Amino acid sequence: MPKPASSSRPRDVCITVDMEPDCPPFLWTWRGMEEGAPRLLDLFARHAIPATCFTTGESARHSPRVVERMVAEGHELGCHGMSHTPFPQLDREAARREIVESSEILRSFGPVTSFRAPNLLFPDEYLGLLEDAGYELDSSQGKHKQAWWFGDVTPPPSPPTSLKRIPASTTSSVIRLPAWLRDRFLLSLDGPVVLFVHPWEYVDLTRVKLRYDCRFRTGDPALSDLDAVISLFKREGARFLTMRDLAAAA
Repeated sequence: MPKPASSSRPRDVCITVDMEPDCPPFLWTWRGMEEGAPRLLDLFARHAIPATCFTTGESARHSPRVVERMVAEGHELGCHGMSHTPFPQLDREAARREIVESSEILRSFGPVTSFRAPNLLFPDEYLGLLEDAGYELDSSQGKHKQAWWFGDVTPPPSPPTSLKRIPASTTSSVIRLPAWLRDRFLLSLDGPVVLFVHPWEYVDLTRVKLRYDCRFRTGDPALSDLDAVISLFKREGARFLTMRDLAAAA
């Protein structure tokens, strides 16, 4: 077990929300956007912290009032693709269409310069598509992913890019672990700490046939857990920033 980071060391924390259908590809309903997202925004308002909401184009079409509220309350609107189709399944032209269509929809609500691919999977050879679409930051990597540590057996060289690349620090289900384990782990993370959650986690899915990591402690317990995590980092003196803020500081 890693040792907790010193509480005297200031750290930057970014809470990010992947605004998408309910637990794709297992479900394609919208309870998260309809019920979970407003609960998250209420929580952020109570704590007076900003978040970055990586939103699919289809989610914005389905729940425009949620996106309008998000922007009005000062949160950063980011792009999460159009349809939540994994980008490795798309050829270059289909990937370009996903980015262009979702960007057009989302930018009708406000500025959008940060991107995260569904499932934190985005081929390096498509980074130029993000640059062409006016993006400045990509958060499509995850430090918890095997590829972050090992990569492919013979990885091709990454193309040069002007994008700031800031990975997620850990998987979302960590926040729903028991506090004695979760808090020690979270405080051991190097900064900036980029956490991500999904609106569907804040709807009770415990009786739905899903993988256990997707359904355990969903609903009210998940909201209580995130509340506790935010309070934990506040006690540590953390600064809560958006991804756009992190890109500017990098």
